[in-house]
Amino acid sequence: MKEFDYIVVGGGSAGCIVAARLVTEGNARVLLLEAGRDEYHPVLKMPAGYMKFLASDKFLTMHQTEPQPQLNGRGVIVPQAKVLGGGSTVNAMVYMRGHRQDYADWNSALGNQGIDWSWDALLPHFTAIEDNDHLGAPHHGIAGPMKVSHLGHFSPLSRAYVKTLQGLGIPYTPDFNTGNPFGVGFMQHTINGQTRQRCSVVDAFITPLRHDARLTIVTGAQVEEILFEGANASGVRYTQDGRPQRASARKEVILAAGAYQTPKLLMLSGIGPQAQLKQHGITLRQHLPGVGKNLQDHYEVPVVASTNGAFGYYGQDRGWPMVKAGLQYMLFKTGPVTTTGVETCAFFDPLDFGATPTIQMFCVPTVYLDRDVMGADPGHGVTVNSLLLRPKATGEVTLRDSSASSLPIIDTQIFGHPDDLARTIAGFRFARKVITATPIGAMVQQEIFPGAEITSDEKIAEHCKRMVKTGYHPVGTCRMGHDNDPLAVLHDDLRVRGVNRLRVVDASMMPNIISGNTNAIVMAVAHRAAELLLQTQQSENKEHAYE
Repeated sequence: MKEFDYIVVGGGSAGCIVAARLVTEGNARVLLLEAGRDEYHPVLKMPAGYMKFLASDKFLTMHQTEPQPQLNGRGVIVPQAKVLGGGSTVNAMVYMRGHRQDYADWNSALGNQGIDWSWDALLPHFTAIEDNDHLGAPHHGIAGPMKVSHLGHFSPLSRAYVKTLQGLGIPYTPDFNTGNPFGVGFMQHTINGQTRQRCSVVDAFITPLRHDARLTIVTGAQVEEILFEGANASGVRYTQDGRPQRASARKEVILAAGAYQTPKLLMLSGIGPQAQLKQHGITLRQHLPGVGKNLQDHYEVPVVASTNGAFGYYGQDRGWPMVKAGLQYMLFKTGPVTTTGVETCAFFDPLDFGATPTIQMFCVPTVYLDRDVMGADPGHGVTVNSLLLRPKATGEVTLRDSSASSLPIIDTQIFGHPDDLARTIAGFRFARKVITATPIGAMVQQEIFPGAEITSDEKIAEHCKRMVKTGYHPVGTCRMGHDNDPLAVLHDDLRVRGVNRLRVVDASMMPNIISGNTNAIVMAVAHRAAELLLQTQQSENKEHAYE
């Protein structure tokens, strides 16, 4: 059995950053285990390329959630990346940090004592990672490995959307990442502003270490169990290509498999709700009833309209328009290929513009619906998505059985709280105002889905339940919390309660979801987690020096 200093389970945004820092700054021998493949399809390097894979399971695991009674029995598809680099390899690359209050709420969940997880405490980690194309101090970094820039192309619909929202009373903001994202503007993305290529955590953190003997990367690795010696996590058992493998960790095992897989692995290893483990014949190691609980995500509902001209991206991914755009990109790094297709958004509260934003509203310059719903044919049009930032309902992740190869059971509880549906309806009604207001209204032909005749709250609620989709931001299933919180899974330094040498560093650590896309904060948390691990390593080295 091979021995390492650290084993990192999950090679996504969090796992890659933690592994890289432990190697380069801790001089540690690290095993990085990833269930997906180590393959970077060249199309994914193009900003627009990810859209080719949204409906494919090549780089995504498609989870079918439990039927939701409050959605009339509908179960929503929730994808998870299965590739080295995780979401940073396949996502829409939006770089968003959320609201300052989100992090104050984290500290409140910890009793406002111990390690500081406030906005100000995390800002140095955001800036250390970042190499921004044109924004600088104090809010942005200019020397980090992760490239961040604006897109290289904006559609006429996106430009009209930004002007329309200003006409409706929402001010323009040039930077969503200063602690209060209120306003409308153009989003930044994890894209190299010079080459106009995606910058994933693989590009930023792993590629420079490909030939470093201290880092061992194993892909296609299905981790089945965390191994223990007494109360100490000592390694993992996993399979690769059907062959059983074991590896030991001299210092710590670090979980970075995401909000679905991390709680699953903890439960398979005997850490979780006692009754559930007993149900599946798993020997209890540590009763932690919060494992798998507190699942949160962002959920969005669209209003779709046809346009009276080709103002967006319909048809740009096929035939001569695709060839022309591809040539323009290869020769000049300009044109439609340099956009993700989601270029702008607005943060606001549809019931009170002066309040903390509760809605993030995207403008998609085409007819766009999720893969498991129908209702509007593709064509020239615009989709305005109203995304709920801080749902009150929480779901859970539970075991399907005791097999590591089985997908977990995911119960999202979308609209499980009446306030969530009410706020979504308010966002939907505001989206309707957008598509009829100047100047975007002059480009819109008519609302085609759900249709202008749908006006009552009851009918709009039916539309919301039929169309609601994930924002691809699951968090919270192994949350931090104070000692008196019965559902807290982690201490403030991300250590798993009741055992030693085991930490969680991915999105499942969040006590509450942040107000925006989650990849940027996952990277910052991982950067902070690596610092905590390095501090522990330094303390242990000092203790050994005095022995």
